Amino acid sequence: MTTSTVPSPAFVRLRGRRFAVTDFGGPGTPVLALHGHFGRGRMYAPLAAALAPARRVIALDQRGHGLTGGGGPFTLDEYVADAAALLAELDLGPVPVIAHSTGAVGAYALAARHPELVTALVVEDIGAVTDRPVVAHPVLDVSAWPTWAVDRDALRAAIEARGIPDATYFVDSAEPDRAAGGWRLLFQPAHMMESQRALCGDFWDEWLGSTCPALLMRGEHSPLLPPGHAREMADRRPHTRLREFAGCGHWIHDDAPQAYARAVDAFLNTL
Repeated sequence: MTTSTVPSPAFVRLRGRRFAVTDFGGPGTPVLALHGHFGRGRMYAPLAAALAPARRVIALDQRGHGLTGGGGPFTLDEYVADAAALLAELDLGPVPVIAHSTGAVGAYALAARHPELVTALVVEDIGAVTDRPVVAHPVLDVSAWPTWAVDRDALRAAIEARGIPDATYFVDSAEPDRAAGGWRLLFQPAHMMESQRALCGDFWDEWLGSTCPALLMRGEHSPLLPPGHAREMADRRPHTRLREFAGCGHWIHDDAPQAYARAVDAFLNTL
């Protein structure tokens, strides 16, 4: 799979807040992409390159993440309303929505509440229940994480010292600190704790609230989507296919980028 230079985000005002949006461009059919906790829209650059030119990926930096300004409230209602407002602002609906982790909870809730906006779902490694007993450890405690270091490598090392084996995903949401020098995380740990807790729950009603085609992806070693729960999700919801990725964890798009992109592309081509 090829990668491309990540375009600079544009900024749009939605619901009284400035949001950063990375539009990977091209002549293809628009696709909305939603990241999960600690992420940002530019994480979809490899997928956008793989899907081009047939698909034009448009990725939102969700509230409290990336270059989007402002804090909370961090609730499912707010995340859904933000995505709906973006599609209305850009006059893009209905579109397929590709999403990772808790971003996918917002995606399938968007499909349930605004079926006129969503034609299909790609749900990467999250369940209809995101809390105990389905998920043993639903919240990653980042409350004491460092947010600044002298350079990117030092920030990575400081996060990995908190027990994270590979902090690449997290330091992708860091940038040079123009005021103080060094590198700083774009998200605030307190905001991430609040948001994670808000998105712990039973979301069966939202998962079952739409009938558009859906691809549910599960990593073999995922701590957030047990195999039995994934099969139940696919069995209970019409027009849903389950794809499991051997050797992968929660970040399938990083663990097996080529297989992930091929699966997304093949699914979208069936629509």
